Amino acid sequence: MRKKTYISVFALLLTGIMTSCDKDNNHPGYSYFPDMQVSRAYEAYSSNPNFADGKTLRLPAEGTIPREMIPYEFEKTPENRIWAGQNVINMVEMTSEDVERGKELFTIFCINCHGEKGDGKGFLYTSGKYPFAPKNLITDILKKTPRGEFFHVITVGFGVMGAHGPQIKPEDRWKIIEYIKVELQGNAIGQ
Repeated sequence: MRKKTYISVFALLLTGIMTSCDKDNNHPGYSYFPDMQVSRAYEAYSSNPNFADGKTLRLPAEGTIPREMIPYEFEKTPENRIWAGQNVINMVEMTSEDVERGKELFTIFCINCHGEKGDGKGFLYTSGKYPFAPKNLITDILKKTPRGEFFHVITVGFGVMGAHGPQIKPEDRWKIIEYIKVELQGNAIGQ
């Protein structure tokens, strides 16, 4: 009698398992928490009765900034560039690893315009696809230019060069500058 009970329980479990599995992945079966499956959230551009203006999409709270974004409130002017050269400094001591990382970042962001050697002969210019010659980074004038000016130019741009501040984190900008100063211009680390 006991053996029949075990067989019956096993058969019942086997039947339950087999019938609970559904071969159609688009309709997996029962939903025990329908509020988790069917969202009651409002779509971004739909109307929303919960707010006085009836809009779902809200502006961020005033004064907030995205994570990892450090505001840089200077404009693309010669005065701001010179000011940055005198006042903007890297607070982190650079190492040879930072210079290597700077080389990788230079290859990603700068090499197409400024060239592998920093001489302004990048592919976009030499191929004729870009009509303006990019800045030669290894001139005597730029060798004496403070790192803060480089930081300003990478952040907000200069001349026809666009701003790269939104694309490159501030610490990575300093690494690119260190690579330019050390490897391309022949200066010592941090000087």
